[in-house]
Amino acid sequence: MGELRINGVGHVVELEARESLLDVLRERLGLTGTKKGCDQGACGACTVLVDGVRILSCLALAVQVEGRAVTTIEGLGIDGALHPLQQAFIEHDGFQCGYCTPGQICSAVGMAEEVRRGVPSYVTGDLSSETIAFSREELRERMSGNLCRCGAHNGIVGAIAETYAPEAAE
Repeated sequence: MGELRINGVGHVVELEARESLLDVLRERLGLTGTKKGCDQGACGACTVLVDGVRILSCLALAVQVEGRAVTTIEGLGIDGALHPLQQAFIEHDGFQCGYCTPGQICSAVGMAEEVRRGVPSYVTGDLSSETIAFSREELRERMSGNLCRCGAHNGIVGAIAETYAPEAAE
């Protein structure tokens, strides 16, 4: 038996050593907001936050997150209201079929925290700077692991930029 803390709620679950976090979330806990896309870590549809850091839940074993705080798309809203990024996705038409949307949103929340902490990306110009300019190029690079097969990338980038980097929104 193991205890998983998902969206602020403890769940006692009998965990199998080789069971992915994604499968536990969807199949055992009924949290189907996290999507199973490629099941190989290539699409980002299964992105969740563990202790505020974005991970691919299809590549993480459930036993690896015991005792850590896991946040799924279902846990992002506050007091029944949408998270500001969820609202921005609606306003910017950042989804078409919606399949990748939960992973895109969780990834963007984690990505914004990375920028806040000063974690550089491949396109970060000044690695010695304590702050990172949150440009569209920086945003696109950091979100490149989350695919949208419908082609809603402009709406996705617009929603993220409006929420976390208004100066890059134009």
